[in-house]
Amino acid sequence: MSALLLGLIILPAVAGTGLAVTGRRADRAAPVIAVVVAALVLVLAGLAAGAAATDSGPALSAPFMAGSAFGVEVDALGGVLLPAVAGVTLLVLLFATAAGTTNPARFHGLMLIFTAAVLITLTATTLPTLLFAWEIMGAASYALIGFHWSEQHRMSSGLTAFLTTRTADLGLYLAAGAALAGAAQAATGTAGSGPAGSGTAAGTESMALAGLAGLPEPWRDIAAAGLLAAGLGKAAQLPFSFWLSRAMDGPSAVSALLHSAAMVAMGGYLLLRVEPLLAATGWAATTAAWAGAATAVVLGVVAVAQTDLKQLLAASTAAQLGYVVMAAGVGNAAGGAAHLMAHAATKSGLFLAAGAWLAALGTKKLAGLRGAGRRWPVLGAGFTVGALSLAGIAPLSLWATKDNVLTAALEHSVPLYVAGLAGAVLAAAYAAKAVALIWKPVLPNTSALYDAEEPGNRRITSGQTVPVLVLGAGAAVAGLLVFGPGGDALRESLGRGTPGGAVQSGPLELAVSAALALAVVILVWRLSNRLPALGAANGWLGMEAAAHAVVVRPVLAAAQHLARFDDAVLDRGVERTAAFALRAAGGAAAADAVLDRGVEASAEVTSRAAGGSAIVDTKIDDGVETLALAVRRAGSAAPRPQTGQIHHYYVQAALVLVAAAVLLILVR
Repeated sequence: MSALLLGLIILPAVAGTGLAVTGRRADRAAPVIAVVVAALVLVLAGLAAGAAATDSGPALSAPFMAGSAFGVEVDALGGVLLPAVAGVTLLVLLFATAAGTTNPARFHGLMLIFTAAVLITLTATTLPTLLFAWEIMGAASYALIGFHWSEQHRMSSGLTAFLTTRTADLGLYLAAGAALAGAAQAATGTAGSGPAGSGTAAGTESMALAGLAGLPEPWRDIAAAGLLAAGLGKAAQLPFSFWLSRAMDGPSAVSALLHSAAMVAMGGYLLLRVEPLLAATGWAATTAAWAGAATAVVLGVVAVAQTDLKQLLAASTAAQLGYVVMAAGVGNAAGGAAHLMAHAATKSGLFLAAGAWLAALGTKKLAGLRGAGRRWPVLGAGFTVGALSLAGIAPLSLWATKDNVLTAALEHSVPLYVAGLAGAVLAAAYAAKAVALIWKPVLPNTSALYDAEEPGNRRITSGQTVPVLVLGAGAAVAGLLVFGPGGDALRESLGRGTPGGAVQSGPLELAVSAALALAVVILVWRLSNRLPALGAANGWLGMEAAAHAVVVRPVLAAAQHLARFDDAVLDRGVERTAAFALRAAGGAAAADAVLDRGVEASAEVTSRAAGGSAIVDTKIDDGVETLALAVRRAGSAAPRPQTGQIHHYYVQAALVLVAAAVLLILVR
């Protein structure tokens, strides 16, 4: 089972890295490799999900860092979502292969790396594992949104999305620190809310996600705040929603994966994962529920105001993820998971259809897409099914899953239910607006709007259409995750470990939401040409400018003040210290010069003395050599008189006597 889990994670990671590193040399083979790998991942995900549904799913844990292990496991919640993510990934890559991309090896490699990070996020059991995957997912999303890096506005959009989500991601580090501190406090028995050893035990599991609800106070609240911020940021909930608008500058296939089943969905998934922690604090659960409801309403208004199809779908993504966040807040994990999967199928199909029309007509403006459904009716039909699901039309999937979340909200708070229902009404309005325009007759000036954003090729292939139809079918039947045996199985599996997993919608709630959605769709269809402009909402209510004013400008102003302080105080101190050091160095250099002169003079005297000594030594050596030469010659001559003849000895003796006599005479 561990091998199954390793294969599920490592296969896309290795294949994606290989394609990204190989680059242009793998361009021809990259699409085929990516599709094959995605298909294998789908098979492995299905096997892992089956194992998790019938018994304990595959798990793997290894030492990673002090206080925690690197742990991954396919449990009930992860087993539900793994096949959905893998299936959407495969269909998106099939679409990208049919549509074609620039730099295929880099594109498909990054998509597979991103997928591997999402799979680790879905199976992570500890905070370090989650952080590891979360960081890779964020970096890969930046590279994918800014894939066309030579176009400055696309790179700027990728950077905006990355920095906004990265700011919220700091909450994960806050939560990790709180987990370590809480475990240490619990281990020493200083916890204010329980005896020694209560809460999360110290050791390798002190940062396990499942144990965060048992942290002692105040660390439990700090961990909840950090995870709530990270989840809201990644799910594009208020006040972080604006980054999703900028992310639409990425390729359409990227939008279909990242902003339907993967990156944005992971924010909602994280909050579903830590729902026990949110519930344990009380305030965090309430905050999550109202943040989701507020986003569903506010971003619903933004979506209604959009004149760009991808911008409409982006705003609706944030609004629909609001129901997942609301589900985490009201303890309805099964409803949140069902809505997450139904939304993944619905929204990925809509994004792919928008991408196909953009490539064909060169525009994603709603006015320019007027009549596109008539021109390509099969694609238009797939788009319509997804849009009506988004609208909440019965019996399509989001009608059922959304109402299941609203039922749980009603049990907690009537105002919360009313806010969620208002978001559902707005969903029907913005979905109906898109459907109405693609089926309305083409106007005489519609063609003038073509090719406004890129050159259109005026064709859509079956390879682009089939993935949209498959996802449309998923959007139609995913409601079975709420009703019938499928719903019972989901509630049972998630209810085992997640409070509130058994919420079921009643006939009255279902009828009310279905009637409202149908009425709104009919009304918008008739009034599609006379909808209010909502100019401020069209610009996402100036949220990015507000974030710039509230966060960016104060940070830049603080940085400027700190820079002035640095120049006036720190730098001046450093400069004065440097000047003093230079003067001291100059004095030391002068003293060193005096010392050098003394040393040089001493060396000269020594040299002269050495020279005289050398002369004397030379003369002594000459005398010694002369004496030695004389001795050597005398020694050589000494044997000569020894001839052995007696008359020679007499002559020698006579000469000695004569010399002696002469010496005596001279001395006297």
